[in-house]
Amino acid sequence: MLLAVGLTVANLCNPPYLLLISSAIYLESMLRQKNKPLSNLTKQIAIPGILGGLGPLAHIEFELRLLKESAKRGSCCDQEYPVWILVSATDIPDRTKSLSGEAPDCVPHLVRYGKLLQKAGADFLIVTCNTAHVFYDRVQPQLDIPWVHLIESTIDTIVKQYPTVTQVGVLATSGTLSNSLYNSYLLQTGLIPVFPPLDSEIQNEVMQAIYSPEWGIKTTGSRVSEQVFQVLERAVFYLADRGAELVVAGCTELSIALSRMKNLPLKVVDPLSVAAKVSIDLAFDGTQLNSPQLNSQIAAA
Repeated sequence: MLLAVGLTVANLCNPPYLLLISSAIYLESMLRQKNKPLSNLTKQIAIPGILGGLGPLAHIEFELRLLKESAKRGSCCDQEYPVWILVSATDIPDRTKSLSGEAPDCVPHLVRYGKLLQKAGADFLIVTCNTAHVFYDRVQPQLDIPWVHLIESTIDTIVKQYPTVTQVGVLATSGTLSNSLYNSYLLQTGLIPVFPPLDSEIQNEVMQAIYSPEWGIKTTGSRVSEQVFQVLERAVFYLADRGAELVVAGCTELSIALSRMKNLPLKVVDPLSVAAKVSIDLAFDGTQLNSPQLNSQIAAA
């Protein structure tokens, strides 16, 4: 199986698009050597396909979260971590600019790379970009594998883990906020969204933290600038002052920065961490799903 997947990837992928396989198969002989009871371990049954490059550091951060979640559940050697397939699709138009008409439609690109991962052997799709989920309803029907809905999974997690919370802060791109991605899902569950107004100074600063050509997260490679930390600290305090009881990192670039910050006034709920947990659940036990919608998609796929 691994050889067949490897050949498929070699045939499908051309530079500069990077398609990688991080492989792991549960081998009975190895488990016995480690003296671990087989009844306590589960064989991988589904392969995650990661549509990354949106931006490039976000999918790397997600892979780190997958490794962390796997280690937390007991993985301790190469062969105990999951197989996953990745495409770094950096040529997909900027999602916020696409929504505002300043860039081409993202849908054909998302479909193209979703099908690429599908053909390479992925059983479900993770897209490491919140704003890309605006296109979810137009992309999912064109794929034969389910796309894990990052926003839905994150709201499900908040409802289950923070049952007393009533007001949820959201920091995200203007594209995500203007299309009510988090707003609509939060309201459907009876939660009150708290976020900066689209034309506010604080929202403009958040966008600069993501996009600034001098110091934004998309610009500085693997480093997060001090200006970004300062902006996001102000933004989190802004939400706390307006009644938010926790804050969602509603952009995967913001996930990177917020995960490195301490002494914030609010607990950060990170969709990348949520997606890592859902991915491991799906990869090893398809019955442990955060989303009933995804469960029905997998049954039909």
